[in-house]
Formats: sequence, structure tokens, C-alpha cells
Amino acid sequence: MKKILLLLITGTFLSVGCKDKPKTKENNAVESEITMNKDQEKEWEDLSNGNDLEGWKAFNSDSISDQWKAEESTIAFTPAEGEREGTENLITEKQYENFELSLEWKISEGGNSGIMWGVQEGENFSEPYLTGPEIQVLDNQGHPDAENGPIRQAGALYDMVPPSKDVTKPAGEWNDMLIRIDYEENKGSVKMNGTLVTEFPLHGDKWQEMVNNSKFRDWENFGKTRKGHIALQDHGDKVWYRNIKIKKLD
Repeated sequence: MKKILLLLITGTFLSVGCKDKPKTKENNAVESEITMNKDQEKEWEDLSNGNDLEGWKAFNSDSISDQWKAEESTIAFTPAEGEREGTENLITEKQYENFELSLEWKISEGGNSGIMWGVQEGENFSEPYLTGPEIQVLDNQGHPDAENGPIRQAGALYDMVPPSKDVTKPAGEWNDMLIRIDYEENKGSVKMNGTLVTEFPLHGDKWQEMVNNSKFRDWENFGKTRKGHIALQDHGDKVWYRNIKIKKLD
């Protein structure tokens, strides 16, 4: 009996000792990293749930046609067959100013599209690109605009700043893109497939110089508004976007 009691008492002390065992630095570091990652995830707003087009609208319209669809976890654009009456660009319902936009895109063979920011709606604006600067989405091997040089190829600040290198994957393959727009730091940038390819100012003399040397020099409202919608461009070619997330910087 004494042996049994002794074993029970010893087991109780061992159990308590295990529960009260202090956490190691390694455990604390892991828990801190998990907490930090969860906090970072909360900062990102998901703009592509894969089920519908919640959070988006058609430019200058209250409805979206079936040219834009949420399918197989993507936002896909397929132009209507035959003659079309103008374009149908997709824009965010919300407006953003300082942000990081993370997404993946895939373009059809010979295709063209783009991602714009600072976009304004209104009767005076028939297209998002009249107000919003564009990061080019393009089949560099198959679209004729690529023949105008890197300044109009994928990853470029369209017609203003070329990418430093071409890391674009071929048509039909997914490209990862991170666009950062920060007016407070006066710096915009584009990472393509993990490589920083494009950097540019967002206002001031250097910005104006870039505009003056581009096709936008006489466009009165181009790039003038910092806060605006983000647009996915209808350029008449099939294009897919997925894993679209945005994080405000201010």
C-alpha cells in the first residue's frame, strides 16, 4: 500500500511539473511569428473570392455583363463574340490611395490587358486610362504593342517606365505581380515573379517629366488624382486574374 501511495504522489508531482514547464525561447519565437503572420493576413483585403464578383463593378455602369465571370477561383474576361459596343472595364467598388496590390495574371496568346490605379468615373471619361496610370499586362511574344519596346511590355508603367528586365512567363502561364503605390514616399514599384522590375516616382517634377515624354502629355486628367478605383482592363482579349489582395498603407 505504501508503495502504491508513493507512486501516486510521485506521478502527481511529475504531472504538475510538466504543466508548469516554462516555455523556451524557441517556442516563444514560433508563437510570435504565428501571431505576426495572422495579423499580417488581416491587413490584406481579398478581392477575388472565386465565387462571385463581390467588391467589383463595371466602369461607368451599375451592372456587369457575363463577359466578366468568377470561374475556377479566377476573375476571367472573355470578350463577347461579334461586334461590341465599346469596352467593359472592371473596377473596384472602393477607392484606394496608398496600397500594395498582390495578384496573379494569365494572358491569352497575343493578348493585352492592364491594371490601373487612381481611376475616376464620370461622363467625361470614356475609359479608365484617361485618368489612371497603367501597369501593362501583355503577351510579350505575341502582341504587336511589344514591338514598341520594353516601355509597353508586361510590367512596364505603360509608355512611361520600362521594366529593368523581362521575367514574364509565356502566354497561358500564371505571372505573380506585386504593385506598390505610396504617395507619401513618392514611390511606385512593380515586382514580377519575385523580381523587382519597375520603380517610378508618383508626383513632382520627375513624374511630370515622364508624362511629358509619353503619349499622355496632353491628357488633362491623367494621373492627377491620387485616390481612385483600381481597374482591370478590357482590351478585347481573354485574360484571367486570381488571388487578388490589397493592403492599405495609410
